[in-house]
Amino acid sequence: MRGLAGKRVVITGGARGIGMSTAARFLEEGARVAVLDRDEEALLSVKQELPGLSCCIRCDVSKVEAVAGAFAELDDALGGLDVLVNNAGISVRHRFLDITPQEWRKVMGVNLDGAFLVAQAAAQRMLAGDGGVILNMGSTNGLMGYPLYADYNASKAGIIDLTRSMALELAPKVRVNAVCPGFILTPMQEAEYTLEKRQAYAGRIPLGRLGKPEEVAALFAFLASDDAAFITGHYFVIDGGEIAGGLASTG
Repeated sequence: MRGLAGKRVVITGGARGIGMSTAARFLEEGARVAVLDRDEEALLSVKQELPGLSCCIRCDVSKVEAVAGAFAELDDALGGLDVLVNNAGISVRHRFLDITPQEWRKVMGVNLDGAFLVAQAAAQRMLAGDGGVILNMGSTNGLMGYPLYADYNASKAGIIDLTRSMALELAPKVRVNAVCPGFILTPMQEAEYTLEKRQAYAGRIPLGRLGKPEEVAALFAFLASDDAAFITGHYFVIDGGEIAGGLASTG
């Protein structure tokens, strides 16, 4: 992609799954990449997997003090910021009537509050510098009604409208977009669904398979690049055609 070489990139939730694949892709593009994640064991693993990373910082993005501390470290490590991939997120599979207030706040705290806190810190640095690109992790869950994920769905719907609002306020120096994956085979999905369930979902996707983390990473790379210089304020679905015919809403 044009214009990614030498860019300073921060990826939250970057120690596994889509985040790690995205870190690998930006390294391939010649970027300087820092990873934030709250899982210390996963951070140790990604350091070995991707030795080209500039730094790996333990950070719970739902905590104001943790985000402030992480960005102080990033300032020293990178000396500025050009691209943020706001990827950190969690989900819990449960019925709406069974969601406790504590579970609701936990999901919102990481998925929506965390995205806000990190994006705000990144935007402040980008506006003080030469601008940049912020890419928020949405989901098809923010566009359709999925059963058993009411809290996750609400958080991702919030991300999509947060993205639009940020794009309007931060233009023209900072571009902001969201990426909305469908069913991507990640460790989180493998933990929540049996093999039989994953195969059943794949059978309902028009392209006949689940998505790969590296395919989402490629979309992040494009949207961060100069090839996407006139794109801001939008969400981009990558789902193999899943929601084109409303398949997702059936269950």
